Amino acid sequence: MSTSTIQAHDVPKPPSRLKHLLTVALVALILMGSAWQVEFSFSQLWAGIPNIGDLLVQMWPPNAAYAAEVMAPILETVRMALLGTTFGAILALPIALLSARNIFATGWITLPARMVMNFIRTMPDLLLAALFVAIFGIGPVSGVFALTFFSLGIISKLIYETIESVDRAPLEAMTAVGANKIVWITFGVFPQIAASFLSYTLYSLEVNVRAAAILGLVGAGGIGLYYESTLGFFQYGRVATIILLTLLVVMLIDYLSTKGRERLA
Repeated sequence: MSTSTIQAHDVPKPPSRLKHLLTVALVALILMGSAWQVEFSFSQLWAGIPNIGDLLVQMWPPNAAYAAEVMAPILETVRMALLGTTFGAILALPIALLSARNIFATGWITLPARMVMNFIRTMPDLLLAALFVAIFGIGPVSGVFALTFFSLGIISKLIYETIESVDRAPLEAMTAVGANKIVWITFGVFPQIAASFLSYTLYSLEVNVRAAAILGLVGAGGIGLYYESTLGFFQYGRVATIILLTLLVVMLIDYLSTKGRERLA
C-alpha cells in the first residue's frame, strides 16, 4: 500500500452537511419546546420594554443622602463574602482531594466525596440562606454559613478537576522512593495546583459578593434587606443608590481579583 493511500485513510472525514442540519434542527426544537413550556413570547417581551424606561426614570436621580445609611450593610455584605469564601475554600480542598481518582483510586472514597460535592452544588444560595436562617436565626452568621457551602460547591468542583490533570511524573518518582500519601500530596500535588486554587478562590469571592447582596431577602444579613424594603415601598431613588454602591464595590473587588490572578499566572 502506498504512502499516499495510507495518508488518505488517516485523514478524518469532515462532518457531513446533513449532520450539521440535524444538529441545528434538534437544538431549535429544544429551544422552541422550552419556550412553549415556560410560556415565553416575544409579544410580552416587546410590551414590557417601555416599562424599563419608566422604571429608569423613577430611579433617577439616586438618593445621595441614603448612601451613608446603607454603607454599613454594604460593608457587612463584603465581610460575609470574605468569610464565606475563606471557610469554603478551606473545606473544599480536602473534598477535592478525596474526589480525585488519581489521588485515591478506590471508589468507596471518591464516590461519596463526589456525592457530597454534587449535593452541595445543587442547592442554590438563597435556599442555603433560608435553611441557615431557620437554624441560626436572622443575621449575617446565617449568610456566612450559606456562602461557605456555596463556595465549597464551586471551588471543590473546579479544583478536583485540576487535581486530576496534574503531571504524574513527580508523583511516580516520589512513590518509587517510598514517599507516603501525605508527602505525596504535600510536595507533588499542592505545588501544581496552588496557583489554580488561589485563582478559583478569588473568582469565588467575586461571585459571593454578588450573591451576598441578595441573601438579606431571606434574613441572612447584608444589603439584601434594604433592597427588599426600598422596592416594597417603591423608593426607586434609594434602590438606585444601593445598586450603584454595590456596583462600585463589585468593580473594586473584581479589579483586585484580576490583578491578583495576573500575579499568580
